[in-house]
Amino acid sequence: MTSIGASGYGKARLIDPSMADNYIAHTVIGDPLADALLDALYPLGEAEFVRLINGAMDQNETVYRDAPRELADFFFEVERRPGWAGKEAFEPGIRGFHQNSEFILRGFVGGSLVEGFSSNISRSFVITGQLREHGVWRLRQNNRHVVELFVPDGLERYGDGWKLSVRLRLMHAQLRRLLNSSPDGWDTASWGSPLSAAHMALAASAFSARCLRHARRLGARFSREESHSFMLVWLYAMHLMGIPDAILPGNEEEALNLFEIGSICEPPPDFESIIMANALVNAAPLVLGIVDEDEKRNLLRAAFAVSRLLIGDELADALQYPKHNTRWLLPGIRFQTILNKTADKLLPVRGHRRRFNNFVHLMSSSAYDDTDISYHVPDHLYGERLRRW
Repeated sequence: MTSIGASGYGKARLIDPSMADNYIAHTVIGDPLADALLDALYPLGEAEFVRLINGAMDQNETVYRDAPRELADFFFEVERRPGWAGKEAFEPGIRGFHQNSEFILRGFVGGSLVEGFSSNISRSFVITGQLREHGVWRLRQNNRHVVELFVPDGLERYGDGWKLSVRLRLMHAQLRRLLNSSPDGWDTASWGSPLSAAHMALAASAFSARCLRHARRLGARFSREESHSFMLVWLYAMHLMGIPDAILPGNEEEALNLFEIGSICEPPPDFESIIMANALVNAAPLVLGIVDEDEKRNLLRAAFAVSRLLIGDELADALQYPKHNTRWLLPGIRFQTILNKTADKLLPVRGHRRRFNNFVHLMSSSAYDDTDISYHVPDHLYGERLRRW
């Protein structure tokens, strides 16, 4: 067992020994299929790598003729769709997402992202300097990925949600290669595999089940069918991103349990987690394009307050958040939600306009500067020495 679980593994086993054992076992597992693909293709040169990946993504079977066998092996496996991931199964979740997008965005940015990156996964981002050098772009790309997952047909083989999920898997594989090959970048004996299967599952559980919980707390309303379908969308995305079946949760309850046990197994937040969490919240005004200093200050105050409300005082204090009394914050948010919903019913035009503005807000905070998806991967470990990808 790596030292990643030394502090909380025993405690986690008292709650759910099977999950605790499974989580720790996956901290030393990367993504064998994607890792083999990058090992085979990237040494051919970046231009050839991009050509082959572009061709395979576009289902141009001619690229397989002279390509290393790993390309066909990877796409053959990733294109195998689980029986539970039918197109119709995603429709209620897509509907629920767009009906509650304002709450989901708040829950995702203020709660799930911070929770998902408060584990040892934060080390890879701090080591590479990704948030320091390209933080806003990274966050806008994350937002776009989430939006594309919940676009109708986004998870079909030709959809951008499908392609962005697989693209993210390739990015992680390349970052693993770079971290593993750096003499001073990653301590495998102490931390397990960089961007391990366990960390991917923990983060994805935060982005899905925890985000659903945060959104409901802020005022979102999902039917049982919509909640189940919302999770199916994320579970299929998790499958595409290479999370092994052995640790892939089957529903919201299992994802919440995975998050709880995994979080206990993780060491307490250290300076990497503190840097990561504060960088995520501080990036909010930049992601939204706010430049006025007073407006930025007010937004940051509100963002830290909402984030503290969602993640809880214990984690917020460990991450060195500014102090804030959140006692009346949630009642205030819920009261404002009731007022908005009442006004929308009385003035339907206002409701349509507000929902449209929410959608525009969601799109404007996502990386749609370039409509084409790039399959370039990082060419250097450190953010200040690589181009934006």
